[in-house]
Amino acid sequence: MTPPAPARAVFDNGTAHSRDQHRCLEAAYDPVTLPRLAAAGVGPGWHCLEIGAGGGSIARWLADRVAPDGSVLATDRDPRDLVPGPRLEVAALDVARDPLPEETYDLVVARLVLQHVPNRDTALRRLVRALRPGGLLQIDEIDASYEPPLLTPDAATEELYVRFLRAKAAALRAAGGDPHWGRRVPAALRAAGLTDIDVQLHIDVRHAQAPGLGLQLNHTRNLRDRLLAQGMTDDELDRVGRLMRDPSFRAASSVFYSVQGRRPGRGRG
Repeated sequence: MTPPAPARAVFDNGTAHSRDQHRCLEAAYDPVTLPRLAAAGVGPGWHCLEIGAGGGSIARWLADRVAPDGSVLATDRDPRDLVPGPRLEVAALDVARDPLPEETYDLVVARLVLQHVPNRDTALRRLVRALRPGGLLQIDEIDASYEPPLLTPDAATEELYVRFLRAKAAALRAAGGDPHWGRRVPAALRAAGLTDIDVQLHIDVRHAQAPGLGLQLNHTRNLRDRLLAQGMTDDELDRVGRLMRDPSFRAASSVFYSVQGRRPGRGRG
């Protein structure tokens, strides 16, 4: 029996919106993700897999780091925004559906991917099996349950921003995602059989120059149809966009969880 075609991704690649989203994601979260990988000892000779590589900033960093004898496979459901290079291969892969080679990689990394996968526990076990004994899995995810506005011009604009956040969370849930999954990642890695679970949290202030707020602005356009389906109007989305461009606006970011775990056995770690 032929399996059903995968649902359209919440964030499609190959568009002006997707490239802007990749830029904002890299600017906001590479300063957290990459030092975590460096501190874990990723280096020459490692064989690495990235799931949902997006614009490829992590994969390119890894490819430089594992030189001269290592390798990186960067995958995405739609890899059109990824460019292969020395030690860097690119492949189309849907982690929700497609098999992976087992016991192959020293490192598997996935950032802001599994929260969008309805069968995320199954996908997570697939990533664990792809690790060599002693291999490292790093999952970076957010918990969007905490991201309150802190400074807005008035109560009406504060409520508008909160409504936008609620509509976005509802849109992601309607597509099978879990925008609060970040807080559950440590327990999920332990349940999947990993050991040496290490958790770091990151929270920031959103303001008009912050890439994290740029990502929110991107979502007023990138998710517009989904937000309209959740009851927001075009006028409201335009107004919340203007609010986020206000130099006086401040809000707390969502909580960004960077979680590492190891597959039991002897390895590079």
